[in-house]
Amino acid sequence: MTSRGKAFLLAAAAAALAAIGSAEPGQENRPTPTPAAAKPSEAPKCADCHADEVKAFLSNPHARSARHEKNPDPESFCATCHGDGSKHMEAGGDASLIHGFHGAAGAEDCRSCHEKTNEHESFATGFHANSASVNCLTCHSVHKSIPQSEHLLAKSPGALCETCHSSTSASFRNKPFAHRLDRGGMSCVDCHDPHDRKGQTVRLTRDGELACLTCHAEKRGPFVFDHVTGSAGDCLSCHQPHGSINPKMLTWARVAQLCLSCHSHTGGPRTAGEQPPAFHDLTLPRYRNCTTCHVAIHGSNQSEFFLK
Repeated sequence: MTSRGKAFLLAAAAAALAAIGSAEPGQENRPTPTPAAAKPSEAPKCADCHADEVKAFLSNPHARSARHEKNPDPESFCATCHGDGSKHMEAGGDASLIHGFHGAAGAEDCRSCHEKTNEHESFATGFHANSASVNCLTCHSVHKSIPQSEHLLAKSPGALCETCHSSTSASFRNKPFAHRLDRGGMSCVDCHDPHDRKGQTVRLTRDGELACLTCHAEKRGPFVFDHVTGSAGDCLSCHQPHGSINPKMLTWARVAQLCLSCHSHTGGPRTAGEQPPAFHDLTLPRYRNCTTCHVAIHGSNQSEFFLK
């Protein structure tokens, strides 16, 4: 072996001895440590399958308490109504292992909270009482309500009401004189209370008046001389609320016919205004449009005959 080879071997041996000397006692023969085992994956969550529903729920009135938390956990809100979903997830989404909301039975869960207020007291006794045919879930959708819906409606009010009240809804479209439903902000619930407290399906103002006066305030009065409203009837005595083939949505085609339905003697003691004066010859066209002279037909502060 040449002198250069011997020198190389001596240098290698010295390096090996130095490495052994620098190792801690007892570690000379230890195997090279393996990388740490991977952490188990996190437990499944509702959002893994129901991402859209969970996302929508955070802007839902039912998640109101979550808005006051820095990091709200949607999972805790899901469990409030649907119960513990662990078995449902472990079974790959078996619907029988999670509490669902279906029809009247599911609506009972809504009532557990919402029946505590007078606003919803009719769920058990009202016209739209909770039943197999009509219940909370017929009109409301917690996860898939229409955008900007204050009350989580599944559709617009007009579309929902039309589902059952098709003939009434058709009046708004097919009659020449009708309220502009679902246009200009007007909807069925402006005049009707869907939860109809105490059997009153027509919505009343705080003063107990018909909702007509909410828009037609100039007809409210009080007047010195009342006519119909405030004396012997209301708006619906002369007008059809949904739609009419007659101008001004009147119940009669001719104004004289409408007036004479009240202002004609039908027997018994005579009263003021029960029939036209003798000079009103109804065979003449000039007397067949009462409102030509009686212009203040809703009430007057100057004329007891509603002439001005």
